[in-house]
Amino acid sequence: MNKCVFLDRDGVINEDNPNYTFSVDRFKILPGVIDALHLLKMNGYILIVVTNQSGIAQGLYTQKQMEECHAYFQDQSRNAVDHFYFSPYHPSVTESLARKPGTLLFEKAIAKFAIDVSKSWMIGDRGRDIVPAHTLGIRTIQIGDEISENEKADFRVNSLTEATKIILSHA
Repeated sequence: MNKCVFLDRDGVINEDNPNYTFSVDRFKILPGVIDALHLLKMNGYILIVVTNQSGIAQGLYTQKQMEECHAYFQDQSRNAVDHFYFSPYHPSVTESLARKPGTLLFEKAIAKFAIDVSKSWMIGDRGRDIVPAHTLGIRTIQIGDEISENEKADFRVNSLTEATKIILSHA
């Protein structure tokens, strides 16, 4: 069984943009992210991004544009992420169990990569990132302070660098 760090995308590895991040010129990697991811990899963690990309269902951008952003990140990070799981759905268009706070994308990754949830972490910036991880028994770290009391993470930090220090101190 493998240990894993699940990561939300927008607000964790790149700047969150209220108007969506769907082009490489808008994809701004946050400071320290690449080094933090490589440190986690060196310590034996599989890195999985689980992201809602509802702009696809809303017709704001295409899956190809999203994939270009992921390819750009992989190029910049020297392929730090093992896999990107995404949900293109939005409740105004179509319902899906794949959309966070649903657990389906996590469950797919757990099965595919033989992940031990008791040794794994989720890092997110919203309650919809924290809720499915708690449901599955995955420890959680919140970046920022935009989560309500009933969606509270196990730890709260300001950056992926700080989150990485917590994970490695609990290994």
